[in-house]
Amino acid sequence: IINSRIKDVYFGALDPKAGACGSVVDLFTVEKFNHHPHAIRGLYRDQCAQMLKDFFRAIRQKQKEAKLAQKEENN
Repeated sequence: IINSRIKDVYFGALDPKAGACGSVVDLFTVEKFNHHPHAIRGLYRDQCAQMLKDFFRAIRQKQKEAKLAQKEENN
């Protein structure tokens, strides 16, 4: 985003564990960079947060199922 010189970035949910725009770190405000995009945060915050939760829950479930399947194959 910074290298592409995108002017505005719109997003809904902050990532408190690995976010790079206003949570763990805010790359858009690092003075060493020669471009600083404008971040519009919190659009559809609740819906976006739920989508992220659902997405990662599904990934964890698939990983769990794959481990169980592999365990059954080995037995």
